Amino acid sequence: MDDAIKIVLVDDHRIVLDGLKRLLDNDEDFYVVAAVSSAEEALKVLAKQPIDLLLTDYTMQGMTGLELANHVKEHYPHIKRVLLSMHDEAHLIKQIMKAGVDGYLLKSIQESELKQALKQIMNGLPFVSPEITKLMMADLSSGKKEELLTDREQEILRLIVKEFPNKQIADKLFISERTVETHRKNIFRKTNTGSIVGLVKFAFEHNLV
Repeated sequence: MDDAIKIVLVDDHRIVLDGLKRLLDNDEDFYVVAAVSSAEEALKVLAKQPIDLLLTDYTMQGMTGLELANHVKEHYPHIKRVLLSMHDEAHLIKQIMKAGVDGYLLKSIQESELKQALKQIMNGLPFVSPEITKLMMADLSSGKKEELLTDREQEILRLIVKEFPNKQIADKLFISERTVETHRKNIFRKTNTGSIVGLVKFAFEHNLV
């Protein structure tokens, strides 16, 4: 248990809460410290026990999941914050991504994918459900270009966000992998990001969608 990821679950739907707890309790890589139905209850737990990760519903009575995540960021910056929701509306996604959460998962996520996502997040790599990424990319494709990036950098950015490896990008654009790597470094430097999620957040924050 000492090496297990210590988690607090928050959801005001008991069926969902019990299902998540049962799923994670059956995996030795996770330890559910508490499963509570409100943000207020979660804060009481966080004040008393060491936690690695907060997995919270977005829509709840009282303090919302996003408000809880923001509070945790301010008072417990070491805790990873993951939102779990049924919502895939663009304006909500924009709001959530701007908050800098470590993960945004849809409740339709598969059990194995959920576990893998939480492990990835604990390793410092943000995770967004593929459906959300596709939606954000669709909006990104219809948005205006960011003047900070060249046309070629814009083109490569879109492929990076779609998780194309350097070789595929090079083959698609008829350039060398070394050139792709140079563009990649320039894109991350110019946008001050270090991940796919960061690039998508950059697009939202600069009104590309």
